[in-house]
Amino acid sequence: MDPYSIIINPVVTEKSTLLQEKGKYTFDVYKSSSKTDIIRAVENVFDVKVDSVNTFNIKGKTRRVGRNLAKRPDKKRAIVTLKSGESIQLFEGT
Repeated sequence: MDPYSIIINPVVTEKSTLLQEKGKYTFDVYKSSSKTDIIRAVENVFDVKVDSVNTFNIKGKTRRVGRNLAKRPDKKRAIVTLKSGESIQLFEGT
């Protein structure tokens, strides 16, 4: 599988920037991707060594649109822990 088709985008929030100091980076990924797919994708795209991956599903919120109810799509998020000494330059402002 193409590594660019697994990672949707990096997550830049206050909590995820605090995790970056510990060598953990957060990405939105496709729901069908497994942990081994995510490891291969991050290692190929960013040229780093991955120590571990934690994933969790985020349930989409239900919103009211006029008289109808609409549901935002569900997401899958991955927190990738890199080996010590590794970093991703994308998040460092270069």
